[in-house]
Amino acid sequence: MAVELLETLKEAITAYTGLSPNAFFTVLAAGVAIYYVVSVLFGGSSDHQPQHRPRSFEEEVQPLPPPVQLGEISEEELKAYDGNDPEKPLLMAIKGQIYDVSQSRMFYGPGGPYALFAGKDASRALAKMSFEDKDLNGDLTGLGAFELDALQDWEYKFMSKYVKVGSIKNSEAPPAESTATDSAAGPTESTVAEPVHVSEPTEEDKEAKEVKDE
Repeated sequence: MAVELLETLKEAITAYTGLSPNAFFTVLAAGVAIYYVVSVLFGGSSDHQPQHRPRSFEEEVQPLPPPVQLGEISEEELKAYDGNDPEKPLLMAIKGQIYDVSQSRMFYGPGGPYALFAGKDASRALAKMSFEDKDLNGDLTGLGAFELDALQDWEYKFMSKYVKVGSIKNSEAPPAESTATDSAAGPTESTVAEPVHVSEPTEEDKEAKEVKDE
């Protein structure tokens, strides 16, 4: 029964289309494929409609404010710009120079892979590629040539990508005042020699001198 039905279908296809059964089914498959492609491209299916971001998301994404020049600040003051305060820019220093890295908050902000560098001079840590607390400072003593070259590469990257907004104050103690002014001021009272007081000769001394002369 099934064989007879298939043969009848083949004869009908040939009679009505003038195509062989194989050619007919090939054309039919191609038509279905074309219909599917056109439906996807021109929105025939709601499942393939382009997804639009919610309006609230677009409103939340605000352009970054322009960098603010801070001038010279201390390392303690720099800690306030570690990204925990959303009202303040995200700052980081290399070799004493402070850069605004707010545009890379996903890397240097809270939760980012380099968040521990924010709000600090991380020169030593970057040179050594270290994430240890003892290296989160700007001390470059004892670093080798390879480490200094790595730090130089980081500095070039920051100079080309971020805006410099200040520098870290030198924490070294001021040099002692010269004592030259003290010496130029003249001798003190203790160094001035007191005049020698010579007493006048008494009558006895005069008589003794006359006896000696005789």
